[in-house]
Amino acid sequence: MTAAGLDAAAVRAFAGSYAALESGATGMISESEIDPAQGLPSAASLGVSPRAGLLEETVVIKLNGGLGTSMGLEKAKSLLPVKGSDSFLDLIARQVTHLRGGKSSPRFLLMNSFSTSDDTQEALRAKHPGLGDPAALELMQNRVPKVREDNLEPLAWPENEDLEWCPPGHGDIYACLLGSGWLDRLLAEGIKYAFVSNSDNLGATLDPELLTWFADSGKSFLMEVTRRTAADRKGGHLAVRKSDGRLLLRESAQCPAADMDSFQNIDRHQYFNTNNLWIRLDRLKEALLQHDGLIPLPVIINKKTADPRNKKSTPVVQLETAMGAAIECFADAGAVDVPRTRFAPVKTTSDLLMIRSDLYRLTEDFRLELDPRLNGMPPHLHLDENRYKLVDGLETGFAEAPSLLGCTSLLVHGPVICQKGVVFKGEVVLHNHSDHAVVLKAGVYEGKIGVA
Repeated sequence: MTAAGLDAAAVRAFAGSYAALESGATGMISESEIDPAQGLPSAASLGVSPRAGLLEETVVIKLNGGLGTSMGLEKAKSLLPVKGSDSFLDLIARQVTHLRGGKSSPRFLLMNSFSTSDDTQEALRAKHPGLGDPAALELMQNRVPKVREDNLEPLAWPENEDLEWCPPGHGDIYACLLGSGWLDRLLAEGIKYAFVSNSDNLGATLDPELLTWFADSGKSFLMEVTRRTAADRKGGHLAVRKSDGRLLLRESAQCPAADMDSFQNIDRHQYFNTNNLWIRLDRLKEALLQHDGLIPLPVIINKKTADPRNKKSTPVVQLETAMGAAIECFADAGAVDVPRTRFAPVKTTSDLLMIRSDLYRLTEDFRLELDPRLNGMPPHLHLDENRYKLVDGLETGFAEAPSLLGCTSLLVHGPVICQKGVVFKGEVVLHNHSDHAVVLKAGVYEGKIGVA
């Protein structure tokens, strides 16, 4: 890592994760060790008014290191069009510009990876010069060695040395801030608060009321959570550790098989992490100094192959951390229950189709918000993975996004071409067992359609 130019903070963070791997740590958290998180304050009833001057003390950081490879993308995922010709990055830039109102605050940073940096900077330079020099807005994500599963040595892959490395997860943000010098620079500029969120979540904007409440609370760390639904049963949840009363995150990979029923009980464990975080930068600096320059995050052991395109290549372990897991590292950390409107991530092509449809509308401050008539519950979409898992396939079949506002569920199997003006209503099932696409012309479709 040192030979590759990575800084001491990145090396220390990886060394901590590697030590956990060597020790055989599993990271398992049993149900007997935790209590459910309950009675969290609601963002809808905080009762605060935005305080003047706080934006001048705040930085907005967007995590922008992903390529969206699971959807077949080869460029920064944030460059994918989501509303008309506007990409995630376009809307984020407009969110920041709107928030600034002609001023220079809040500060804005993009945490890019080596894979997304060039494309992102080029897009900002071409379309959003008002934000400033793109290079001056960049916080560069680190990279870490892949570890051989058989002997825990670093992977050697001479035919493509890039495959010897992997991203360390968004928990890397703390080492990045320290090692890059950005943390000290921001503090020297009088920046005290950071709002961090994913670039593929356009519902996550800096809310001045939440900022004021966080600042007044005196907390070091605040996580935005929202209520789990049946669709979130397999996702991680917030809990309270019995031994010290601290909040923690438990992911499914950290839950023993015997406790999985409790893990998936959304009435018992009600909240999940939106990955929208508020951080006091001065307290973060103190915590880093207390722990020899790192935040001791639980390691996530991700088993992969050396070449992700070749499942028979050498088995490896990728050591990752999650930034939200830092909630257990601060004694005064807290969480706030936010509406689902602040959580609209795009992880699959089904998510992308919903975002592009009339289910989501663009607000005056350039957020994507689920139509309020749906009461926070979008329809269930299941698109044939053999045809629509990748963006190219989605855009072949759904170049024109249909109306989904009156749809409760949509199941598509087989090839389809959706033309402009298509409206899906109620429960829609499309089974096409031929190789010839069913062409849906403008009109209303419900029930079983296009069966071949």
